[in-house]
Amino acid sequence: MPVPIETMHRYSLEFQKDLQRVDISAGIKSSLPGRYASALFELASEAGTVTAVETDLEKLGAALSESPELSALTTNPKVSRKDAETALGAVGGSLDLSQLTQNFLGVLAQNRRLSALPGMISAFQTIAAAQRGEVTASVTSAHPLSDEQLGTLKDKLTAREGRTVKLNSHVDPDLLGGIVVTIGSKRIDGSIRTRLNSLAQAMKA
Repeated sequence: MPVPIETMHRYSLEFQKDLQRVDISAGIKSSLPGRYASALFELASEAGTVTAVETDLEKLGAALSESPELSALTTNPKVSRKDAETALGAVGGSLDLSQLTQNFLGVLAQNRRLSALPGMISAFQTIAAAQRGEVTASVTSAHPLSDEQLGTLKDKLTAREGRTVKLNSHVDPDLLGGIVVTIGSKRIDGSIRTRLNSLAQAMKA
């Protein structure tokens, strides 16, 4: 009995999504942050706590951005393994992180890999999004974007990509104005800084 065209089309789309997940996973695992993130994702999947760990990592990412002291703690080679583990344990408690995430931070402290934590957070989010059939876009702007602006941008990127886009927004005053959007290997640079640099290069030429 012939398979209906609609069914074949659905299977084709599902197969393409599976290939995208495989490609994303393979690319991520080629880096050190990606290997740690992949291991954490596997543990979270087995425990059924992927959403909780993803929320934990979002809290950690925000804390790293907002606290120069915490950021310095994770990158200072003079901080001992024990002191780093103790300090991160206190941070984990204050942020109400899950036990799995706190254990993960302890491993990073012992292995002196805390400096790669931002990359691990990004890699975990990418893996989790890929498993949900989503894609994560990093949005950097000179000034904080409103919820309405982020919603409009998300809708436009979702239409462009053909799948749900999750936004991670950051602020970089050095951009002067405009935004920079990064989705995987694709980069959309609409910042005033880049436009000014391009204009300067054109004038020199």
